[in-house]
Amino acid sequence: MAFVRRKGNAFYLVHNVRRGGKVRQLHLARLGHRARITDEVVREVSKKHPFVELNWRALREQTQSQLDLANPNSLAVQRLIASLRALNVDLADLFPPVLRVSESPTVARELVVQLRLLQSTLQVKLDQFGKKQGRFSSAALRMQGR
Repeated sequence: MAFVRRKGNAFYLVHNVRRGGKVRQLHLARLGHRARITDEVVREVSKKHPFVELNWRALREQTQSQLDLANPNSLAVQRLIASLRALNVDLADLFPPVLRVSESPTVARELVVQLRLLQSTLQVKLDQFGKKQGRFSSAALRMQGR
């Protein structure tokens, strides 16, 4: 059975195997600071360990429930906020003339595609937070701004 394990500041996808009467942990993948099972992780693990059968849906559900926004002092929340702030600064420094100067039109196109994807993801998340009742509702967020 595979599961996600935290070791230090990183998460790992591990699988228990029995060898010589002892249980050993087979490290399938390093997931990083936040446990995420992406399509790339699935491909790499399936390629590297073809004989290990995994319930990817259950593993993804397990990892998706690990980010607890209720504790504002948690390391995961602090990292998420820091990442969002850094992304805002990076995007603020990006100007359209930089895209035209780019040596590769492919890079410029990919950047625009990723920005549009980010925009749609942000809109979906803002809509999700807006529909919730409680401290993340749009009314509650407006009240904090006063």
